[in-house]
Amino acid sequence: MAEMAVESDVMEAAGPYDRARALSAFKFGDVTFYWITRACAISVLLILGGIIVSLIIGAWPAIQEYGAAFLWTQRWAPSADPPVLGALGPVYGTLITSVIAMAIAIPVGLGIAVFLTEICPLWLRRPIGLAIELLAGIPSIIYGMWGFFVLGPFLANNFQPFMISMFDGVPVLGTIFAGPPSYLSLFNASLILAIMVLPFITAISVDVFKTVPPVLKEAAYGVGCTTWEVVRNVVVPYTRVGVIGGIMLALGRALGETMAVTFIIGNSFKIQSSIFAPGTTISAAIASEFAESDGLHQSGLILLGLLLFVLTFCVLAAARLMLMRLEKKAGN
Repeated sequence: MAEMAVESDVMEAAGPYDRARALSAFKFGDVTFYWITRACAISVLLILGGIIVSLIIGAWPAIQEYGAAFLWTQRWAPSADPPVLGALGPVYGTLITSVIAMAIAIPVGLGIAVFLTEICPLWLRRPIGLAIELLAGIPSIIYGMWGFFVLGPFLANNFQPFMISMFDGVPVLGTIFAGPPSYLSLFNASLILAIMVLPFITAISVDVFKTVPPVLKEAAYGVGCTTWEVVRNVVVPYTRVGVIGGIMLALGRALGETMAVTFIIGNSFKIQSSIFAPGTTISAAIASEFAESDGLHQSGLILLGLLLFVLTFCVLAAARLMLMRLEKKAGN
């Protein structure tokens, strides 16, 4: 008892000092953590600002030379005297390939997500999930090589002739699916892009579909709803913000993809109405010509990169505004 009393007296005597030192240590650690995380957040803004400034500086000679006409000029002739450079062809190819890719990838990706979360047997979910993860991990250059040596010849020899003959003479569609078949085309690049962005849409959709409270689905099934009705009226409305976010993330990947598209799109700056014709995108044009460029030609390519940056920023900003409106509507 005497020893315990002595120890108690010692602890009481040392208590205030130990508490003050502990509080000081906690405060120092908290302040340090605050400034480290703040510096990390500010560094992102600094890096983004540095990229924008460097792009503007590099593109300034082309901006001074061509001005706003750069946006609607189709001809791309860097070897002419003086050089004639226009962004219309690459911008057109970027938008067309991204739109077609998303039109293919969105329904397929959402369908896979619904199957995995609502219908798929437990023993099959893991193999399909691993396959999707493997698709996301394959380097883009491998997709490009596969598209060039396997997918392109298959489409040119089988799919494209069938589509050309089916829509021959049909207004509008006959122009969109006009021939001749080609190993290198906008459609081939779009299909490669669709395969590449499919894992992003599927993985994010699966994750957000799993957040739906089981009681909501059980209640819907209890009143006689079918699986399709549960997905349409319960799962999708509950998770639409997350699904749209995943789709926009995939769209950002499609807009900026480079190597796979460069392999299979044909790198033609001429705008043609058929999706089976060769074309180019902003990223493909930069990748194929930047190493051999200099002077005004190089500045024009940097200006293309600045346009791609602005285009991607506008798309993601519009997606963010859409998500904010949906959240506000859901909150009301």
